[in-house]
Amino acid sequence: MARQILIAGNWKMNKGAADGAQLIKDIKAQFGASCSCCCSGKKPEVLVCPTFTTLSAVVAEAQGSCLLVGAQNIHWADQGAFTGEISGAMLKECGVTHVIIGHSERRQYFGETDATVNQRLKAALKNGLTAVVCVGETLAEREAGTTNAVVERQVRGALADISADDMKNVVIAYEPVWAIGTGKVASDEQAQDVHAFIRGLLKTMFSCPCVADGTRILYGGSMNAANAAGLLAQPDIDGGLIGGASLKPADFATIIKAATKA
Repeated sequence: MARQILIAGNWKMNKGAADGAQLIKDIKAQFGASCSCCCSGKKPEVLVCPTFTTLSAVVAEAQGSCLLVGAQNIHWADQGAFTGEISGAMLKECGVTHVIIGHSERRQYFGETDATVNQRLKAALKNGLTAVVCVGETLAEREAGTTNAVVERQVRGALADISADDMKNVVIAYEPVWAIGTGKVASDEQAQDVHAFIRGLLKTMFSCPCVADGTRILYGGSMNAANAAGLLAQPDIDGGLIGGASLKPADFATIIKAATKA
């Protein structure tokens, strides 16, 4: 089954409203007036995920272009006494279509667990958002040979009680924690091996083969302009969750252009 490549930029805690809008202008400028985000070949989906306070400005600037806009987190409740959180309805009101859930930095710094990832995923689906669910192992876990066990636990936990129909709006991002912001990157073969493992796992979790065949699995471990083509050429890598390179218009454009040839 052909899966449309998704290139997603996670801006993390960078860019206020004015700078975020300017970054969108600069990204659009890389592709000319039409901003088709596709110079030739297949057209990938392109997603940018600013911080909460920048969402409205970016949504406004992205209108009329191919760019989709997502958030970096979502709370599982519709409303209530959850200081500092944001609900799915609030995100929808901002005009976003996607949300990142369970990023390793959320797990590391803010106590995210497999159970809360699952709760947030259900809230995203309830509100009609496409969720990018992150999984991945630490360096210690990889060196201990437990990569597959860790990834399986995270995938099963995140997707608990999620139906095959729900999976139409779920993207999985494999992000080896040891390769995020370190300058290290998994080899094309290492990344492909884990992506293939995740796809095989989905086959065992869902009776409908369309889930494993149709679910997009992104690579989220420091994909950049130099390594994108090799990673995107792998059969089970369906795009990238891009960190630092998504803040550099020329680099982000290079990754998008590589996706059109994958």
